[in-house]
Amino acid sequence: MNLEEFNQSDRCKHFTCPERSVSPAVYILLYVCSAAVVLLTVCGNLLVIISVFHFKQLHTPTNMLVLSLAVSDFFVGMSVMPLMLIWTIESCWIFGRVFCTIYWLINSLLTISVYTIAQIAVDRYLALSNPFLYMNIVSVKITCAAVVLNWSITVAYISALLYVNRNFTNSVMCPGECVLPMNMVWTIIDLVYSFIFPLSVIIILYTLVFVIAKKHATAIRELNNHTRPKTQKITSHSMKSERKAAKVLCILVSVFLICLLPYFIYSLLNDLIEIQTDTFQKLMVVGCLNSTINPVIYALFYPWFRRCIKLIITLQIFQTDSALINVLS
Repeated sequence: MNLEEFNQSDRCKHFTCPERSVSPAVYILLYVCSAAVVLLTVCGNLLVIISVFHFKQLHTPTNMLVLSLAVSDFFVGMSVMPLMLIWTIESCWIFGRVFCTIYWLINSLLTISVYTIAQIAVDRYLALSNPFLYMNIVSVKITCAAVVLNWSITVAYISALLYVNRNFTNSVMCPGECVLPMNMVWTIIDLVYSFIFPLSVIIILYTLVFVIAKKHATAIRELNNHTRPKTQKITSHSMKSERKAAKVLCILVSVFLICLLPYFIYSLLNDLIEIQTDTFQKLMVVGCLNSTINPVIYALFYPWFRRCIKLIITLQIFQTDSALINVLS
């Protein structure tokens, strides 16, 4: 045993999990609320997955990205969130060393969600900036290839991160702990790759989308001033679409920042200041909640999703030719 392992082992002799400071009623309520959040995340994203998979009318490039986002968020709800919430409630990691390693591996699904949001920003920008080129080049197959590439790169990245930081699997870990030791260089790399770069793409491209949409609306208003009442409805519809686009943009960026910014700030400051484990757990829970809210942002704003929910809940999707039902009108 080397000196570092000896010091770590000596530290573990004095390490104890914090005692629960809540009453049994609050303890049970926390588990009930956690189960409700997990169920909402899983069911919400599962409804999106079924809708896009089943209805042929929804097989579009943009919806393939929505499907990718829903799949990653579904697995976050199935795997990451239950472990994270139990860890937070118990104030101690109770699943052992092996599951701790698995936990950090599947935690990369959060990064897939972030990059899928960035892909949606690219898709919307291309569709508005050059619609003719978009229609001729961007197809469902190309979008699916981009989705597969996104998943592959992210999985390769997290695998490389775990491999380079091999002290994670070799170091002595106290019972009740689940940590991912990273040096400062990899902390900064992870911050740039997982947050700063995709966030920059999202903000820049959605800002350009908003500017382009505003120009389109202005052009339509000028056209209507010459054509008079005949196209007044077009102006009204355009103004409504513009306000809706601005609203969705504001919600998207705000929720993304609120959920993930605190966690990545912690990642940057982790080697500079000492942050309590319970603080880290709370930041992780907030980050996971982004997967709960994403279906609301990317699906519930669209009427077709509400129609799909009705068809799914009433089991009409099991009827013959139900895949051909018009859910967009």
